[in-house]
Amino acid sequence: MGTCPIRCQSNMTILENPPETATPAHQDSMIVSLYNYPSLGRTEMTMCLGEQLTILSDDGDFMIVRSTTTGRESYVPTNYTAKVTHRWLFTGISRYKAMELLMQPNNQNGAFLIRESETNRDCYSLSVLRRKCVKHYRISHLQNGWVYISPGLTFPSLHHLVEHYSESADGLCCRLREPCFIHGFDDAREARPTPTTVRRPTINWKDISRSVIFRRKRTELDNSLVSEGLREAITSYLQMTESDNHSWDT
Repeated sequence: MGTCPIRCQSNMTILENPPETATPAHQDSMIVSLYNYPSLGRTEMTMCLGEQLTILSDDGDFMIVRSTTTGRESYVPTNYTAKVTHRWLFTGISRYKAMELLMQPNNQNGAFLIRESETNRDCYSLSVLRRKCVKHYRISHLQNGWVYISPGLTFPSLHHLVEHYSESADGLCCRLREPCFIHGFDDAREARPTPTTVRRPTINWKDISRSVIFRRKRTELDNSLVSEGLREAITSYLQMTESDNHSWDT
């Protein structure tokens, strides 16, 4: 196979010939609501714009869905929802709906999504939130399958494009930060406790005494700065050097 003449013109590693597509993180698709439903009347809301839905049944034109936030079920048209893959690739969404989703209060500057272009079936569009407005960029394809926003900067896949613009704005209105917020999915992720690192106090060996190292009471062992294994190692060392009359007392 010959070498592809088009290369990635960026500070990233130059790639020749698109690699085999690997399974990226967040590849599993999800369904997201595009409307508040029902939108009229006094009926209690069963699903909200921008929330993840669970499909209970699908007959093509309509589907029964359950809200992941309220647990309520709805019978809605299929075009009331969008399919989301890789967490940021939206299928079946218009430019207007992209703006409506990104303008939700949970999104911050740099929130983004990629959607199919409404004006060119062979292209995608990148929509980015910037200071309470949404900017749109056309993503075009080359004949070899590579994609680009600027002709001088090409990428072997949408994933590479997103990775690059997540590191640097490189001509965009701002750097890509987080994908568009999805209620039910991101709510659960943010609710997970953040692991904390517990750092034991640093031992100052000049100030430590033999009594600290060789405490034998259980309650004292639990609070000692020196582990049981280290105490055993020090004991062995002292036994070997006992004849030199070295002392650990200060």
